[in-house]
This record gives sequence, C-alpha cells and structure tokens, in this order.
Amino acid sequence: MHTPGVTTPDEGRCSSVEAALQVLGRPWIGLVLYVLQGGPLRFSELSQRLPNIGDRMLSVRLKQLEARDLVERDVDAGPPVRVTYRLTARGAGLREVMEAIDRWSRAHLTPTRKKRKAASG
Repeated sequence: MHTPGVTTPDEGRCSSVEAALQVLGRPWIGLVLYVLQGGPLRFSELSQRLPNIGDRMLSVRLKQLEARDLVERDVDAGPPVRVTYRLTARGAGLREVMEAIDRWSRAHLTPTRKKRKAASG
C-alpha cells in the first residue's frame, strides 16, 4: 500500500544508497568525515581526535577520501612543512548526513550502550 507523500525505495534509489554506503560504510571513513566537519586539521590533530585508528590506516583513509574528492590535502612548504586536511565542498555536503546519523545514534543506540554497561558492571 502506498501512502501519498511518502517515497518508497525503487531500484534507482537503492543503487544510489548502496553506492553511498559503500563509501561511508568503510571503517573510519565516517568518523574522519565527521571530525573534519569542525574545520581543517593536520594529520597529528586527526590522529589525536581518532585515537583508535592507527596512523597507517588514517593515511589510507585520507587518500581514499581525496580520491573521491571528499577531502583535500593542503601542503604548506614551510619550513616546517605543514599538511592540512579539509573537506571539499562535496565532503562538506555530508554535514546534514553526519548530523542525522549522530541524532539517530543518540536517540536509538546510546541508551542501549548505557544499559549494557549497567548490566555488565
């Protein structure tokens, strides 16, 4: 049954959602994009804000994001040489998506985590 004004998934929408999730669903990609929403950061600053990701994996993910034109790498020859990462306009376009994921997670996942901790503690 179709409800007026409510869209239903069709093949075109499913394939576009699948394409987006193939990018955003890779480990660390979403978190790197989320952290960069706050503005440009150097590699060491990104590493500090994402302490559970190793430097090698962070480097790989940043290169993948550059290849997808979601992040740009800005090199200031210095001295000292400074490399800064920032979202491109395309990457910044994910702000609403990241905020929606954050809201959904806080509403639906955070209480579950608290319940698990209380039960195990």
